[in-house]
Amino acid sequence: MNYERKVDVMDSLAGSTQSYYEEADNRRKRTRLIVALVLIALALAATWYAFSSSKDGAAGAEGAAGGEGAAAVPSITVMVPGRQSVQTTISTNGTIAARREMPVGVAGEGGQVVRVLVEPGQWVGAGQPLAIIDRAVQSQQAAGLAASIRVAQADADLAQAELTRADALVSRGFISKADMDRKRATRDAANARVRVAQAQYAEAQARNGRLNIVAPAAGLVLTRGVEPGQIVGAGSGVLFRMARGGEMELLAQMAEADLQRVRVGTRATISPVGTNLEIAGQVWQVSPVINPDTRQGMVRIAVPYSAALRPGGFADARLVSGTEEAPLLPESAVQSGPEGNYVLIVDGKNTIQRRVVKVGTVTDDGVSIASGLAGNERVVVLAGAFLNVGDKVKPVVQKSSQ
Repeated sequence: MNYERKVDVMDSLAGSTQSYYEEADNRRKRTRLIVALVLIALALAATWYAFSSSKDGAAGAEGAAGGEGAAAVPSITVMVPGRQSVQTTISTNGTIAARREMPVGVAGEGGQVVRVLVEPGQWVGAGQPLAIIDRAVQSQQAAGLAASIRVAQADADLAQAELTRADALVSRGFISKADMDRKRATRDAANARVRVAQAQYAEAQARNGRLNIVAPAAGLVLTRGVEPGQIVGAGSGVLFRMARGGEMELLAQMAEADLQRVRVGTRATISPVGTNLEIAGQVWQVSPVINPDTRQGMVRIAVPYSAALRPGGFADARLVSGTEEAPLLPESAVQSGPEGNYVLIVDGKNTIQRRVVKVGTVTDDGVSIASGLAGNERVVVLAGAFLNVGDKVKPVVQKSSQ
């Protein structure tokens, strides 16, 4: 009995000790948790304080910088263009053609073509054969006429000899004057028949000479419309086309207003399509009439021969119609918008204003302004796309291009 009581007491003491230790362990855990929460709170407070301080400092610095930016204005390059002497040009285009085209056909009676001696693109001289026509029959006819000349000449020689002998016998009274007159008439008739035969032979030679198709003048062969074996005659039409001297021209249709500014002798620069060539030309004819349907007139520009010029081709032309006084600006100063071309100018209060202008001639030196500027304005040269009307700027004047 006592033993059991001791055991119970011992168990009670052991349970009390275990619960004590468990309670102590729980207190330590709660203490650690509280300390961790306090540390986290302190860390968050410190972070918030540091963030707030940096934000206030940045805001203050930004405010200071903003104050300085508001006080400063950008420097913009401007120029006062004035008015300069500018060549006025007119741009146009048209078709290339031979200035003096020569159609070549059959001049004689024609016949069968034996040979064709030239090809398009060849240069030929005046009178040079282009095609040979068979002349077998004509040659025989000419030979017969040549023989008739010799027959007539023999008769004339015989008549002259008889007249000479008769003249020696007149003084002796063997030949009457009537016989002398007849012999003299016979001699003259024989000489006349010789001249007739010679004329007929020359005519045949001339006809035979016209059988061949020859170049009427020196120039460039443009087209060929005949082949060997072809039968040609007076109704065969044009067999060859030539450009006399190789000279070309540009046929340009121009508006009525531009036509008033062009004169004979106006210089022009021709650029065939597809090339970078610039060929110097000159206006040699201005149309005296205007087409009532298109309100345009023809301007003919003479151009020297060039391998790049082909009749029927297309070309652009710039005509220098004179000079005028106008402001000259670099291309960077001229901008485009819905209302057309415009420039930005700086007014008396150093603010940006927009001015609509009409562009004139564009050259390597710049763009001339036909209207919209007087020349004494301060025009923005660069950075116009980054400026707005009403912006405050500090203009820096640049010397105008000359």
